[in-house]
Amino acid sequence: MTTATTALPKAAEAGRRKPGGGKIRALTRNRLALTGGIIVAVFVLAALLAPLISPYEPAQPDFQNVLAEPSAAHWLGTDDLGRDQLSRIFYGARASMQVGLLAVVLAFLVGVPLGLLAGYYGRFADTAVSRLTDTMLAFPFLVLAVGLAAILGPSLTNATIAIGISQIPAVIRITRAETLRLKHVDYVAAAVANGGGDGTVLFRHILPNATSALIVQATVGIPAAIIGEALLSFLGLGVQPPDPSLGVMLSGAQSFLAPAPWLAVFPGLAIVAATLAFNLLGDGLRDVLDPRGGTR
Repeated sequence: MTTATTALPKAAEAGRRKPGGGKIRALTRNRLALTGGIIVAVFVLAALLAPLISPYEPAQPDFQNVLAEPSAAHWLGTDDLGRDQLSRIFYGARASMQVGLLAVVLAFLVGVPLGLLAGYYGRFADTAVSRLTDTMLAFPFLVLAVGLAAILGPSLTNATIAIGISQIPAVIRITRAETLRLKHVDYVAAAVANGGGDGTVLFRHILPNATSALIVQATVGIPAAIIGEALLSFLGLGVQPPDPSLGVMLSGAQSFLAPAPWLAVFPGLAIVAATLAFNLLGDGLRDVLDPRGGTR
């Protein structure tokens, strides 16, 4: 009897631990998500460690090696000023990650409270927030980002703000939908019946349980921000030369596509790899974290 009694709490504890461990195992068994996570980790590490791993100064010209082909000295070749492409890609990854992370943070800081407000209170609050969201969604993401960046002026900071503002409507819609779903569940009704205020219900019961959907949205927003930064820098509205950026590198490669195609190929591959990796990771997280997806 004693053995059976002591076994019950252990079984219950194992049952409580199983969902989290099961989700991690499910994510690691998803080969595409795991591959995406590895590429994301490599991309982030390359951005963080750029000053340590770059073989050359990214803005230092070398007129003795102008348009040099990929070689042992310059693994990815050099540009029209003799600058090492590999070093510039490492530093360009820093700009991409800075915009990707900070733009998503900005979108969440504004969009999550507005989505909670609209979904929980409804009526006038929902109408006002929904009309604002619909107005912003009338403009495609990149068109809105380009317009805002043109108004704010060309710089990496302004590009980050423009992209962050452009992502706010998507965050509002996700948060509002999750709030509308969660505010009718039993534990929220119990919290209200026990005298919980609006702040308690929103930030202790609804927001924590909407985290899974918001995490997935972040993995979608970061690659969109990376593409947005590359576009703005390509158009001269983001990072300004001679500072390195993947978009700046693509812009500078236009005049040398025939004699030096590597100037466009390698930055383009870096953008594709980063955005694809984040999307694969996001798909894997969606499969694992979506409570309506069932056990996979």
